[in-house]
Amino acid sequence: MVATGAYKASRTVPTILVRSVLGSFVFGAVTTLAGTVAVQTGVPFAGALVFPVALCLVILLGLELVTSTMGLVPLAWWRGRATGRQVVRSIGWAVVGHTLGCGVFAVVFWATVTEMGTTPDAPVALWMRDLAEHKTIHYASLGLGAGLGLVVLKAVLCNWLVSLGAVMAMTSRTTGGKVVAIWMPITLFFGLGWEHSVVNLFVIPAGMLVGAEVTFADWWLWNEIPVLLGNLVGAATLTGLGLWVAQRGTLPWRDR
Repeated sequence: MVATGAYKASRTVPTILVRSVLGSFVFGAVTTLAGTVAVQTGVPFAGALVFPVALCLVILLGLELVTSTMGLVPLAWWRGRATGRQVVRSIGWAVVGHTLGCGVFAVVFWATVTEMGTTPDAPVALWMRDLAEHKTIHYASLGLGAGLGLVVLKAVLCNWLVSLGAVMAMTSRTTGGKVVAIWMPITLFFGLGWEHSVVNLFVIPAGMLVGAEVTFADWWLWNEIPVLLGNLVGAATLTGLGLWVAQRGTLPWRDR
């Protein structure tokens, strides 16, 4: 984990941007598939069984997912293998790349699902619209304390599981083993409806394009900013620092 975090911290900005944009395309496509499966079957959990494909593809292809980086790069910093500036650069530029990539794929979603705007009431479009409103307006309706508190808590729990998926992929050297290891925690987070910042960078603008009554301020103040903060806390503390403390007695001396 420390070595992987140190490697991620050392990457150049262009590398981070390209990998995060491509990772965003993967997450956008698989989120669309998960929504399609949920709508067609009438069983939301069916979408959760499909969604782990996203992280499997990102990890197997060596692409970027900032929520995984949040668990590994801060750990490298704590262990003296990365600088604070590298931590900020790695996470910050990944968020920029994800924002660009998810924004582009949101337009692709609108174009394909609504058939270039000719069928705006397509079932998956309505699902995306309702999901975008639930991820923003619903929290606002709960009030400042309860709404923001809930979204941050769900973000912390979400990225505890997502970053666990990235770490669990390290437990196997085979493709099949990595896929099985990733599948378990990712199915859990998606099935429980917790908040993932990269998914939301796609879902909310895509929902806005198909008619969600969500403003830019609603998106960032009631979801994206608190979710990014919660994701960082969950990954860095519960997964990165937590697993290192729990397992450091079994690590080679150079990784302690």
